[in-house]
Amino acid sequence: MSDHQKSHRHGRSGGGRGFMGGGGFGPPMPGQKAKDAKSTFRRLLGYLKPFRLKLLAVLFTAIISTIFSIVSPKIMGQATTKLFEGLMAKMQGVPGASIDFAYIWDIVLLLIGLYALSSVFSYIQQYLMAGVAQKTVYGLRNDVNKKLTRLPLKYFDSQTHGEILSRAVNDMDNISSTLQQSLTQVITSVITLIGIIVMMLTISPLLTLLLILTLPLSFLAIKAISSRSKKHFVGQQQALGKLNGHVEEMYTGHKIVKAFGHERKSVETFNEVNERLYDSGWRAQFISGIMMPLMSVINNIGYVLICVVGGVMVTNRSIQIGDIQAFIQYARQFSMPIVQTANIANIIQSTLASAERVFELLDEQEEVPEAQDAKALAEPRGDVAFENVSFRYKEDAPLIEQLNINVNRGQTVAIVGPTGAGKTTLVNLLMRFYELNEGAITIDGVNITEMKRERLRSLFGMVLQDTWLFNGTIRDNIGYGRLDATEEEIMEAARAAHADHFIRTLPEGYDTVLNEEASNISQGQKQLLTIARAILADPAILIFDEATSSVDTRTEIYIQKAMHRLMEGRTNFVIAHRLSTIRDADLILVMQHGSVVEQGNHEELLARGGFYAELYNSQFSKGTVA
Repeated sequence: MSDHQKSHRHGRSGGGRGFMGGGGFGPPMPGQKAKDAKSTFRRLLGYLKPFRLKLLAVLFTAIISTIFSIVSPKIMGQATTKLFEGLMAKMQGVPGASIDFAYIWDIVLLLIGLYALSSVFSYIQQYLMAGVAQKTVYGLRNDVNKKLTRLPLKYFDSQTHGEILSRAVNDMDNISSTLQQSLTQVITSVITLIGIIVMMLTISPLLTLLLILTLPLSFLAIKAISSRSKKHFVGQQQALGKLNGHVEEMYTGHKIVKAFGHERKSVETFNEVNERLYDSGWRAQFISGIMMPLMSVINNIGYVLICVVGGVMVTNRSIQIGDIQAFIQYARQFSMPIVQTANIANIIQSTLASAERVFELLDEQEEVPEAQDAKALAEPRGDVAFENVSFRYKEDAPLIEQLNINVNRGQTVAIVGPTGAGKTTLVNLLMRFYELNEGAITIDGVNITEMKRERLRSLFGMVLQDTWLFNGTIRDNIGYGRLDATEEEIMEAARAAHADHFIRTLPEGYDTVLNEEASNISQGQKQLLTIARAILADPAILIFDEATSSVDTRTEIYIQKAMHRLMEGRTNFVIAHRLSTIRDADLILVMQHGSVVEQGNHEELLARGGFYAELYNSQFSKGTVA
């Protein structure tokens, strides 16, 4: 990765990544569809295939649970009919007339049993589906995690951090919640709708026809409301993404905002985006909230028709009053599964879009496969050779051409040149983060493509300008260099890096927990910890990327001492920006436009009066150490 590309990459992954949208950090917005829903659905079913027996059990329990709850109104109607008949007989003075409370009590006990069984089967259904959903997403998440370890560096260069996190986390959560909740709701809603229609037909085909005639009105209402609310939901998600992106930028860069006095501008921007979010959110919720009252009105139209026609039918004794009561209950339940299914349809569309984004990640081109008969260096020396190496990021834009370098063990090689010359790219090729277009790189005479990447990269230690420390104790951060290191070895590495003293001055010493950005210690202290980590790893080859450029002079002296201790007896590659730091290098490679234009030590290059001399003199003629 060239210096230019490196800075471009960092620029892309900075502000503007909201937690929902903005830079891609968020699941697809409501209404967003997958490009190829059918193939995505089939592929998602492939992850569910190992659990088909459990899914059949889920379907079976859903059917049983729904049947028990659906037949209950009709059975309750029988109790109503028996109660009504007894009352009417007593009112009419029929001799010996009474209400058969024993029969009614039996029905009540039966209903209690049915509702209890329905709840039990519903619980089993949810329990089984929870296991299926979590195991499915567990497998999918594992595949994504393994895929990320096999993707080449160029993929991460081309994607923002937020976009990758969105696919690996938010999209995965979207799939998980849909499998867990929405899928069971769809199954239950469809079975409930079919069951209700069947039960209504057993009571009265005529009344069922009257109720079904209201269906077109329901579908028209759902379609009209969904189409109007969708654009506002989209607007809500877009505004939410911008709002989160703005908050993230202002939080991470709050010192810069304060330094330039832009607090008022920041607040104004927040208020503007927040106003848009409020407007979109209010409209989305209001319009979608109309659905239930509107469905209730349409349902009441059917309810009135049933009451009028049903009343006439009871009067004509063509239907029992208990059946009318049961039918009215079914009519009340009739619209609910329709509304639920309509709402879930949007969620499923969004889930398929999430699944498609995850599958796109899984389909990305991976790194070149490892060599079948991989070689390993038992006792690495650190002799490095570049033989006719050519590399390009784009086919029509060569960056490095026919590069030849020979570095012996113990030598320090400095790589200098202007921004974009290819200094960092050289190191990335050495560690096989990118594949060569032509030529070969060997370590101790072994081509790096003949080694496993893990073995190859274990030969290197890196101390970069941008320190990388994770949220954890100082002990853990140093120990990251070698996970099996003992306590004494960690402390010895810290002493060698001149870090032991400052660590012991901290309240918790080696148990001090660094926050996410390690902002509770200074930049120089961070750098000393990364050097201690490299010392602990005991690599054959070291890579330095101007490790002292962002620290004060006193700290720089400590870092320089630690670096010299670390560099002893190892092959060292130093990417240098300040030429004053590499005067003692055994070999200086001067790069320009991807090519090594000059090679030699400091005195030789100055004597030639070439490009290196020009760079060196330009830094010191201005009285600066750039």
